[in-house]
Amino acid sequence: MSIKPIGDTLVPMTTLDQLYAPIADDLAIVEDTLSLVAQSDFLPLEAMLNQVLSRGGKRLRPAISLLCGGFGDYDADTQIPLAASIELLHTATLVHDDVIDSADTRRGHVTANATFGNPASVMLGDYMFAHAAELVARTGHIGVIRLFADTLMVMAKGELAQDVSAFDADSGTMRDYYRRIHGKTASLFATAGAGGAMMSACDAQTIDSLREYGRSIGMAFQIVDDILDFCGTEEQLGKPVGGDLSAGTLTLPAIVLMEDNPDDNPINRFLDAREENGRGEFLDQALEAARQPSIVERCMETVEQWRNRGLDALHAAPTNGPREQLTAIAEFVTQRDF
Repeated sequence: MSIKPIGDTLVPMTTLDQLYAPIADDLAIVEDTLSLVAQSDFLPLEAMLNQVLSRGGKRLRPAISLLCGGFGDYDADTQIPLAASIELLHTATLVHDDVIDSADTRRGHVTANATFGNPASVMLGDYMFAHAAELVARTGHIGVIRLFADTLMVMAKGELAQDVSAFDADSGTMRDYYRRIHGKTASLFATAGAGGAMMSACDAQTIDSLREYGRSIGMAFQIVDDILDFCGTEEQLGKPVGGDLSAGTLTLPAIVLMEDNPDDNPINRFLDAREENGRGEFLDQALEAARQPSIVERCMETVEQWRNRGLDALHAAPTNGPREQLTAIAEFVTQRDF
């Protein structure tokens, strides 16, 4: 399969199937690869892998990786293992996140730790990290392998930064927030963009442009997630609303509310509550205050700024690649409500 050249005119696209049309065949093989990962001669492990890998998802990261490969000499034999490794790495981090957060559900499904317990789930995530590394090693591209390793370290630091700053009001700065979400989310989007381009032997400028596209879209993606955590519904999210703040994690809506009311606000009152059973009232107040239209609008303006930054980077890439699909993905990330 080869990527179909796309022009600069954006055709309205509303479904992921349409967005992924140029890479549909190879994305299906990525799914097959993940299904093979779930097979094991150790039946308890196979059951755990099937639980976390059979749920599908938006597959934005592997799709971006495959699409960015279309800016150069696209070779499915190396692009597909890279895309699969990126998705497997992402899924492994979710398994570990659920352990750290003591989450019982994710996107409406029971988590691995709720089913199998924390120790087994930690080892499951470790196994998936190792398997993701094996997949990326199949590419034989030392630069991409090094990029994968660097990304894993950045993601781990991002998660650590979030964990150690829990319930710390001093961590509620925009700089701290951007650093955290770059580490935990945007860095892998950046690797998807840069890795796909590197694998297809693109020039350094194109690689840098697609890296910045991925990073910026990843930032926008995470900020939308953080807005929905305040403004969505449990049915939409597949988990309780306000989960981030409940865990003491300060995201953009909370930070904007704190900046608007530095001396007295329900976020600080929630963080200052010493007894866990005394935080509930303050949490409800904080969630209600952060849902104010003015705060949500400012947060969405930030999303749009990151999206536009990603599109500016994309426009610096060659015109012979699948710009239309990548532009539409940027719009999808900005406008999604789940």
